[in-house]
Amino acid sequence: MIAYNKTLLDNVYIDEEANRLKQSGFISSDQYKTFSLSLLKLKSQNNIFIRIGFFILGCMLFSSVCGFISLMMLATNGNDYIYFFYFFAMLGFGVKEFISREMNFFGFGLDDAFILGGILSLLIAVGQTFEQNYDPNYLVIFIVMAIVSSITYLRYLNLSLALLACIGITGSVAYLVFDYLIIGKAILPFVMMLLSGFGYFISKKTLQNLIFPYYCNGLKLVKGFCLIIFYLAGNYYVVRELNATLSEEYYYNGLSPEIPFALLFWAFTFIIPVVYLIFSLKNKDRVMLWIGFLALCFSFFTFRTYHHVLPPEVALTIGGLLIFTFTYFAIKKTKLKETGITFKVDRFTNPNAFANLQVLVAASQFGLKPEAKIEESPMEFGGGGFSGGGSSGEF
Repeated sequence: MIAYNKTLLDNVYIDEEANRLKQSGFISSDQYKTFSLSLLKLKSQNNIFIRIGFFILGCMLFSSVCGFISLMMLATNGNDYIYFFYFFAMLGFGVKEFISREMNFFGFGLDDAFILGGILSLLIAVGQTFEQNYDPNYLVIFIVMAIVSSITYLRYLNLSLALLACIGITGSVAYLVFDYLIIGKAILPFVMMLLSGFGYFISKKTLQNLIFPYYCNGLKLVKGFCLIIFYLAGNYYVVRELNATLSEEYYYNGLSPEIPFALLFWAFTFIIPVVYLIFSLKNKDRVMLWIGFLALCFSFFTFRTYHHVLPPEVALTIGGLLIFTFTYFAIKKTKLKETGITFKVDRFTNPNAFANLQVLVAASQFGLKPEAKIEESPMEFGGGGFSGGGSSGEF
């Protein structure tokens, strides 16, 4: 299913583990450089800015080719422009397949541009094909996005494709519930909670039983996406404003009406971030911790939107003092702890980094240089020649 050479792809993940060991201080930079240069691996780009630059270059190249083909073909057949988008989608998929299999590009930037351009062209073509009275069928678009993005992620392992698959699945379920169920608008938040909770536990279980590291990052992205959707589906602000938007009614002064079960959604808005924070500290889940902090900030924003208890400057000042006080005492409490929740630097950002440590043991065949050479003492010692005076046992 995976398009890349398995040996070269394995070497990419081995190189990442070796880089973590170098950053954590377990091996030197010279050892890592010697080991990395000895590995044959796929052409990837770890520098995010260079990768963005290659992505922009790929977008320009893809759009230039599509524009050139359009200028030539529109002059001969101007009414069948929909087929052009299908052709552009095939072009994007074909180039991505070629540079992945033959040129060994993996997460380089150029390959991202062509696969995303191909998917975008396909979605435009599908939207134009199934539109009615200039109204695109968004349900079909989301379903195609979910299916195509899932298949292409399983084959090419791009995280952007995993994100598109999550968006497509979420959008498909939301449109199905809202358009085809009589009480769809009323139960939509609860359906989204169930969907995100189910997706979180499935991805977590799969991640625990994962043997190969190919889909590890994608499953982590799915877990984070499900945590965000679960919180937003029960957030009071999101539910209330989305309900007003979907009602397509005009409200005086632009103020949205109160929603049913408002107390339940208010409780959900503040309880879920606290639950995220507690479980993230308990399970040492860094992604959940950050999502919990962001969700807590959004909860305060939700409260300030509908209840102005204090002026903004006073509320910000008090909030800053509380955060500073909490941070100061938390650091003071945990800075000397060796186990559990501690403020000391984690040498490994990834707790599973030791899982592939044995790979580096086999790297001795590549001739790793020792980190330090022990100098010999300039004073030479020999056996003694008199009674009890030496180490050779001679008298």
